[in-house]
Amino acid sequence: MQATSTNTCTLQGPATRRAASLTITLALGIALAIAGCAATDPPAASAVAGAAASAPAPTSAPLPPALIPVPSSLALRAGAFVLDGATRIHATGDATTVAAHIAAYFEHTRKFALTVSAVPTDRSIALTVTPDADANPERYTLDITPERIAIDAPTPAGLFRGAMTLWQLLPPSGPQTVPALRIEDAPRFGWRGLMLDSARHMQTVDEIKRLLDAMAQHKFNRFHWHLTDDQGWRIPIDGWPKLTDTGACRIPLGDAGRNADGTPRQYCGHYTKQQIREIVDYAAERHIEVVPEIDIPGHAQAAIAAYPELGVLDTPPAVSAEWGIHTYLFNAEESTFAFLDEVFRQAMDLFPGTYIHVGGDEAAKDQWIASERVQARIRELGLEDEHDLQAYLMARIERVLAERGRRLIGWDEILEGELPVTATVMSWRGSEGGIEAAKHGNDVVMSPYTDLYLDYLQSTSPNEIPGRPLPQVTLRKVYDYEPVPAELSADEAKHILGAQGNLWTEHLRSIERVERAYFPRAAALSEALWTADAQQDWRGFLARLPAQFARYRALGVTWSTTAFEPAIALAADPAAGRVRVTLANQVDLGEIRYTLDGSAPTPASTRYAAPFDAPIGASLVATTFVDGVAIAPAQSRALDRTSLLRRTDEGLTSCTDSLRLRLEDDGPADGERALFEVDIFNPCWLFEDAPLDGIATVEVRAAQLPYAFQLWNDEKNRRSRPKTTAHGELELRAGCEGPLLATAALPARAGADGFSTFRLPIAARPGAEDLCLYFTGDTRPTYWAIDAVQLVPAE
Repeated sequence: MQATSTNTCTLQGPATRRAASLTITLALGIALAIAGCAATDPPAASAVAGAAASAPAPTSAPLPPALIPVPSSLALRAGAFVLDGATRIHATGDATTVAAHIAAYFEHTRKFALTVSAVPTDRSIALTVTPDADANPERYTLDITPERIAIDAPTPAGLFRGAMTLWQLLPPSGPQTVPALRIEDAPRFGWRGLMLDSARHMQTVDEIKRLLDAMAQHKFNRFHWHLTDDQGWRIPIDGWPKLTDTGACRIPLGDAGRNADGTPRQYCGHYTKQQIREIVDYAAERHIEVVPEIDIPGHAQAAIAAYPELGVLDTPPAVSAEWGIHTYLFNAEESTFAFLDEVFRQAMDLFPGTYIHVGGDEAAKDQWIASERVQARIRELGLEDEHDLQAYLMARIERVLAERGRRLIGWDEILEGELPVTATVMSWRGSEGGIEAAKHGNDVVMSPYTDLYLDYLQSTSPNEIPGRPLPQVTLRKVYDYEPVPAELSADEAKHILGAQGNLWTEHLRSIERVERAYFPRAAALSEALWTADAQQDWRGFLARLPAQFARYRALGVTWSTTAFEPAIALAADPAAGRVRVTLANQVDLGEIRYTLDGSAPTPASTRYAAPFDAPIGASLVATTFVDGVAIAPAQSRALDRTSLLRRTDEGLTSCTDSLRLRLEDDGPADGERALFEVDIFNPCWLFEDAPLDGIATVEVRAAQLPYAFQLWNDEKNRRSRPKTTAHGELELRAGCEGPLLATAALPARAGADGFSTFRLPIAARPGAEDLCLYFTGDTRPTYWAIDAVQLVPAE
């Protein structure tokens, strides 16, 4: 960055997005590298949005605001503009509608009323659309002086993006003052999206609107809405009422699917056409296109449960209450193809955007292969095999969409057959599908599960929500994601439209969990997709995050703090009466302060600098602070002998990590439920380096859960040890394949509270070694999961 005068700084980011060392972190949520404007590097930020007001700057230069995503260029000026009751939004022509939407957004999210006027006034916010066919349609200029705010853009969409930058400049409370500056900005990619799965678990209209508000201030422009799957059909189709009467209801497995009197308890829901239009209009006001997904030919069990004649088998299925890859596919009859044509025609009536998503993923073709009628249809249509049949169906739907000027988009499996060049590929299984599609001339949206699946957990914290712990999709991994593969030439790279974060909701039954999965990783993705690669800077992003938290609070949005909370690692030395304590947070942000007497840490508590020894019997509490403000809940550990000999399932590892999940209990039907980490391929838990000196008993608390997985070809990967008693055993071994130390017979059902406790006596074993716990027998229809393991010394 170059200083243009004593009080004006122009943002130019570091030479590469990885050049974190160039970033200067400044107080009160304000951080960006400003050569000549600051010269210190403390890890400081706070939960206050907007420009710095109270912390002294290292020089007399004003500090740049903590904007996410970082704009292309920002020049600070002296002074500020104060919004008050006399402030008006001045707009005419194409800007008038945007002005009304902006006024409503500001009042809804900031409780600040602005009047729209066609007549220029003093101290106004002037919105102007200046058409420019050659400009990026989302480009904007934001110009703020102490007397006036002006936003200019070539399109209403650009105008709205500029208004969202202005919204970020506003402090969350107090005088509505914004710094004088000039911003010129435009996005790097044209597709910047988030996907929400409402088929597995639904969200209310108001909850989706809140998500759209958050997307708007992050400058996302695509909301991919997954509406149909094996577990539910959420979109009404005229003439096919059972799709929502039957296909929108399932009976969850276990206690969640039973009322207190034992009768079935259904999980039901769908959106009305009026609600869908309301969401589409709400998104459009924020210049977000809703991309509906109706998944074909697989993920079709809910539709086939409603209308069995659409399927391949004679036996109708139930709407599934299980997760994974199901084998129910739409059949190949002309009547079924006509049904799908009609579904997509009606979907286009509800969703006016350019793109319609057709799914195409995980279409397990076992039923097609085994069906004589489907094989006959393949021959009738002059096709080679089942892959050609799926390609034929996609081509047919593509024509239906093209008739009305729409474009087909599907998951990367649609590449397995002949694909029209007009189709867009969403690459989820990695980058390979996107590379192949771009080389073929198809447009691509990147969404690899390894980097952008937000239902994958973001840390090892025991406070994580349910989901998939591996591969971990951290905040840093999302921020560092590069959508354009190096393998593509410059011409091929033009087909990369952008990227999106995907959120599958099998394990996310509440909006609080949905939001914790999205945020703040969505902030990282927004900067990865909007900001030029050369200006992206991880340390600067971290410094700006606390200001973003204040914005989430203004929107009423929940966000995850697990990347910022202190992780506690302990190494006990009972003979010396002490415990070695190591503290860290995942992103190395702020200061960790701790106490040893159980009291809540304050900014004046002891600052963690290096591993230290604490006495056995102490009560450790640690919190991360930034500028004296706690940015994550306090974490605590009792350092008494009993606690040091205990590990919960989060502290246990798996022997193989074949398919490890953090799963929710099946009950109670309402309210909070226990969470368990389970490798469903190999039900084995490892207590590493268990201190066994003087230990006489291993006490295990476990729960019994319904097996809720369809694994298709992966079924062969499930492992189980043979049982020797009616319901199997809990085995304790020395290491994963070591000698058997103890065993206990399992009951038919867990205890009345859903848990059973097993006490396994062991012979004296000096020193420390790995202990392996394993449940024998088949894991279907129910399996056992460990909640906690306690080592109990001899009396």
